[in-house]
Amino acid sequence: MARGSRREGLSRRRNRDRHGRGLRGPLYPATLPAARSRAERFDALVIEALEPIEARWRTELTQLDVAVDDVPDVQGTEEDVVEDGNVPLARLVPATVDRQGLPTRARIVLYRRPLEARAKDGADLSDLVHDVLVEQVANYLGLDPDVVDGE
Repeated sequence: MARGSRREGLSRRRNRDRHGRGLRGPLYPATLPAARSRAERFDALVIEALEPIEARWRTELTQLDVAVDDVPDVQGTEEDVVEDGNVPLARLVPATVDRQGLPTRARIVLYRRPLEARAKDGADLSDLVHDVLVEQVANYLGLDPDVVDGE
């Protein structure tokens, strides 16, 4: 009898809430939009802002990559940087040749945290990401931002 009650006690301990704080695990199912992280939502926002630009300039942008970093590297600034004060919001990294002599593609790097810090809400962040992308694509193509945006 002692053995049976002991086993019952062990299984009961495994199934109970730790310190009575509730079940551990995700708050929302992965299928709901609320389950996505801030970085995932920002990535989706960048893709959404890039689609109309890429649709219009597809052939000119075949050798361009778009990337997202959380924060900028604070060492040295380049000329193709969109800044707010001294904080870079995005950077255009030109195509170069790496150490092994292989060509690298040009890329636009958007910095998530500085962009999020400057936006008041989701709509403002969407507009800011769009404007920064347009400006960087215009730098890459050597055109006026109004031409790239289609205005």
